[in-house]
Amino acid sequence: MTGDVVVIGGGIAGVSVAAELAATRDVVLVEAEPMLARHTTGRSAAIFLPSYGGPVVRALAAASLPRFDPDLLSPRHMVWVATDEEGKDTIDGYLADGTAEPITTAQVQAMFPALRPEAVLATALEPGTRDLDVMGLHQHYVRLLRSRGGEIRMDAPVTALTSDDNGWRVTVGAEELRARTVVNAAGAWADRLAAMAGVPQLGLTPLRRTVAIAVGATPVDPAWPLVCDAANHFYLRPEGQGVLISPADETPSEPCDAKPDELDIAMVMELVNDVTTLALRSVRTAWAGLRTFTPSRVPTVGEAAPGFHFFAGQGGYGIQIAPALAAAGAAIILGEPVPADIPVTPEDLWAPS
Repeated sequence: MTGDVVVIGGGIAGVSVAAELAATRDVVLVEAEPMLARHTTGRSAAIFLPSYGGPVVRALAAASLPRFDPDLLSPRHMVWVATDEEGKDTIDGYLADGTAEPITTAQVQAMFPALRPEAVLATALEPGTRDLDVMGLHQHYVRLLRSRGGEIRMDAPVTALTSDDNGWRVTVGAEELRARTVVNAAGAWADRLAAMAGVPQLGLTPLRRTVAIAVGATPVDPAWPLVCDAANHFYLRPEGQGVLISPADETPSEPCDAKPDELDIAMVMELVNDVTTLALRSVRTAWAGLRTFTPSRVPTVGEAAPGFHFFAGQGGYGIQIAPALAAAGAAIILGEPVPADIPVTPEDLWAPS
C-alpha cells in the first residue's frame, strides 16, 4: 500500500491529527492494540481546566474551547483547597494572577457539604471548568477521519520503520506500507518508535497516574464540584454512586499497560477521609494511565528527520487541547500556516531534548 501519510497511534493524539490531515491527504492510521484508545485516552478522567499547564498549553486550551462540540462539555464547578502551607501559597498565587477567584470555606461547604472546614487553610474557585466527554471526543475524530476517506487499522503493531528516497516504509505484520510522511503519535511508545526509525528521541517520560472509584457512608450528590488539593496531594469528584479519587501521582514508568498501585489508592483514601466526611471504605474499581511528557512539559510537534514527524508529549493535557493542537499540528506537518485563532507558533511546539 502506498499513500501520503501513516499516523502511528490510535489515542486522542493520533486520531485527532489524522482526521485533520485527512482533509487534504490520504491517511492510514495504525494502532498496535486490537482497539483504539486502550491506554491513556481510554483511562482519562478529563475535565476542561483552563489553568492547567504552562503558557503554551493554556493558549491551546483556550483556542480549543470554541472548537469543541458543545454537547461534549457540561458544567462542573471546581474548587481548590489547601491542606498545608504549600497549598495555601499556591492558592495565594492563583488569586493574585487571576487564575482563581475568592471563595469562603462556608461557600465551598454549601457546594460540597462533605468538606471538613477545620481541615483546610484556604479555598478558591476556578472559573470556566467543565466536564469533558473523552470517548465522545475520540469518537468524533474517528468518524471525521473515516468520513474523509482515512483508513484505520487495529491490531497492527509497527515492527520496522525505514526510509529511502521515496519516503518511509512502515512494516505492519507481514505488510509494508509506503508513505511520504510518518506521524509518530504513539504516546508513551513514541521514543521507542523513533529509535526503531533511527531518528533522534525526545527524552519523553511516561508518568503513571492512578485513579479509583471509592464508596463510603455518605450519599454522593452528582452536582458536587471537582475538589483539588492545591499542593497536588489529591483530587476528587462525584462519579455515579461513588467518588472518583486520585493521588495526582506522577510515578516514572516504562511504556506499558499501566496498573494501579494499591498503596497509592490506600494513601489517597486516607487523605480524602481526613479532609472530608465521606468515610470512604471500599474501592469499586481502579485503573492507571501513563501521561507522557517532554522535558519542557510542552507538547511536541515537528519534523525530527525528513518526512518523520513527532506529535507527542501531550502529558495530561491531551484531551482538553486536542482540537487546537490537532489543527496546529496538521498545519505544521504540511508546512502550512497555523490557523489564526490558535496563538502558538511552530517554534513553541518544537523543543527536542
